[in-house]
Amino acid sequence: FYASLHLVCFIWFDHFFELQEIIADILKRPFVLMGALTWFSMLPLALTSHNKIIRVLGGKRWQLLHRLVYFSAIAAVLHYFWMKAGKHDFSQPALFGTLVAGLLLYRVVKRWHESRRQPGF
Repeated sequence: FYASLHLVCFIWFDHFFELQEIIADILKRPFVLMGALTWFSMLPLALTSHNKIIRVLGGKRWQLLHRLVYFSAIAAVLHYFWMKAGKHDFSQPALFGTLVAGLLLYRVVKRWHESRRQPGF
């Protein structure tokens, strides 16, 4: 929701719905491109988060699709980092990057521990 609100503000306030200007901005500035990629990677996650769609896709395919969340999290931090780089203000992007890295590291360590408990490993 917040990413979509952010996108609407960008389209409306920064470019007043001028598609050519929006595309030119996406191609010109890497952080805008990364923001667009992040939003488009989160869109299928939002559209497939309902129980009925999970049943239609099947659990395994749904889970495979929802691994896009890892790309989305990293891309969002990179988007924010590149945006703040122009102002030489890296404190918040560093904080968010550290949080995302910590959460991803937690997932890796947890999975590694679970795999060691499996018989036959």
